[in-house]
Order: sequence, then C-alpha cells, then structure tokens
Amino acid sequence: MKKTLRILIVEDDKCLGTILKSFLASHGFSSVLCNDGDSAKNFFENDVFDMIITDIMLPGTDGFEFMKFVRISDKEIPIVILSGKSLQSDVLRGFELGADDYITKPFNMDELLLRIEAIRKRTRIGVRSQHFFRIGTYSLDTVRHRLTRDEKEYKLTTKELDLLHLFCENKGHVVERTVALKVVWKEDNYFSARNMDVYVGRLRNILSDDPNVNIENVHGVGYKLTDK
Repeated sequence: MKKTLRILIVEDDKCLGTILKSFLASHGFSSVLCNDGDSAKNFFENDVFDMIITDIMLPGTDGFEFMKFVRISDKEIPIVILSGKSLQSDVLRGFELGADDYITKPFNMDELLLRIEAIRKRTRIGVRSQHFFRIGTYSLDTVRHRLTRDEKEYKLTTKELDLLHLFCENKGHVVERTVALKVVWKEDNYFSARNMDVYVGRLRNILSDDPNVNIENVHGVGYKLTDK
C-alpha cells in the first residue's frame, strides 16, 4: 500500500482551492489549503509535506517568490505550478526556479491527477519506507504485523493494521475520512464508512492501556492520532 501523500495547496481562489482539496481527498491524498503566499511560507516552515501545488498570482508573496523560499531549504520536494499565466516566459521562469510541472488554467482534474502520479513514480515520493513506529508505550512493526506494549502483543486484523499505519504516518495531523476510506477500503461509501468507524473503535480500545495515546474524532473531518 502506498503512503498517503500530504500536499500543500496554495490557491487564492477559495472556491477552486476547496474543490481541488476535495478532489484530491477523494483520491486518497491528504492536503492543506492556504490562500496566500505568506501563509504558505508559514505552513511550509512548520509542517511536513510531500508535494506542493501552487498558483503564481497570489496575495502577498507571489508563487515565484514562494518557490524561491521553498528551494532555499528543500531542493527535492516536488512543486507543481497551477496558474492562469501561460506566457512562455512565465513557464520558463517556473521551471528555472525548480518546478517539476507547469499546468495552465483552465485545467482538467483527471490530468492533474495523472501528472501527480507521474511525479510520484519518477521521484518515488510516497513509497513507504518506514515500518516501525512508536505510539506512546506501544511499538508497531508493520512488516511483522505486530503491535506490542510491555511484552504484550495485540492481534490486529489487516484492516486494523492498515488503518493504524495510516494514522501513525500522519500522527498529530488530521486524516480526513475520505482519505482513509480511499487508502484502506479503496472506496468511499456509506457501508465502508460505517465499517471504518467500527475499526477505529477497536483501535481505540486496543490503545486504551496507555492514557496518553488517543485517536481523536475531529467532527465532520476525520481522525487524528495523538501521543502526549
């Protein structure tokens, strides 16, 4: 199972940004949306992302300046420009500043998805490499399918393991319900959603031996694994 990509979306059109965020969530991507370059810089400095999708014409710090800011500290994170600026000079400048792709508006959502997947394959972002996690006093080994605490082993079903693995990869961050359903159940429907709620309840019960560990229900959004 591929790791869930965490994407920073920088788009000043709030309607388009919301649609884009929902579209990506429906395909198993976790994303953060901000509407200007200054807040994008703040998010980038204080969080961890696997990819950036940014507009160029932004309030405050524009997209080109934001890319310069990103590339000072991170030369590898893939950046996709999504902009209405279609002049060759703008496209060339985008690539000169380190863009991995440049898509002009209006654009097709399915094409954007294919380009994201192409970047994922080319750069191997999202390939799961970490298989061992600490959750409070618990240890999770996803290769051996083992969750242990004080030499006690907890039996996990495949779905419980995949769901807990997803929560561990995003510990401290909200995992949207749609993302979890697409990643673990491969579908987003009423029955899968009810099924997931049951599995979350089971995981909460398993992790209840450590009061510092919790799977929080973020109302109307999803779940967040916390470890105090």
